[in-house]
Amino acid sequence: MVSNMLHIPILPGITRHDSDGNVLEVVPPSPCPELLTAEEAVRFLRLEDLKDPLDVLYQYRRKGVLRGTQVGRHIRYLRSEIVACLEKLTEEKPR
Repeated sequence: MVSNMLHIPILPGITRHDSDGNVLEVVPPSPCPELLTAEEAVRFLRLEDLKDPLDVLYQYRRKGVLRGTQVGRHIRYLRSEIVACLEKLTEEKPR
């Protein structure tokens, strides 16, 4: 029997710690929306362990690897654009 379940992309959960290693906040995994905030895009790309993950995201935009979408006063990221960004990065620097 073939399952008709759809694949629902998930944003990974994160745990934030203070400088002493104490847990400050736990963000559980959640379904990934089609339109992501910068913080959600960082989670999707799993950049949260970097020193300045938002700066890395903005560098991708400046380089033209990732396109953002202006929605009101904010920049949002289409999930399909983030996937395309990953494909571009993989083509440029495959491992």
